[in-house]
Amino acid sequence: QVRVEESGGGSVQAGGSLRLSCTASGSGFSNNVMAWFRQAPGKQRESVADITVEGSRNYAESVRGRFTISRDNAKNTIYLQMNNLKPEDTAVYYCRVKVTSRGGIWLVDHWGQGTQVTVSS
Repeated sequence: QVRVEESGGGSVQAGGSLRLSCTASGSGFSNNVMAWFRQAPGKQRESVADITVEGSRNYAESVRGRFTISRDNAKNTIYLQMNNLKPEDTAVYYCRVKVTSRGGIWLVDHWGQGTQVTVSS
């Protein structure tokens, strides 16, 4: 059983910053990719950024240069530093833990409940 918990959401004005955290607990997920997704009202959930255990990162084009994903493997925690926030960044942000085999084959996804980020103009 893997538990995923996000924190750090809130309301800011455009141009402001927020830092999200996501911690995974439990067992059986030593090989994983952790990621942030977001879903705005009336829109599909979209990938924001992801990071492997080794630290390899990917970003959505819409957040590249403004958001930074990082992780602390000892704490099974990832962070999303969000700078220069825009109203279009308003969404519920979800953390996903994608568990893979040692060879990289996908096994299962675990999701958090989400945290609201609201950016006002």
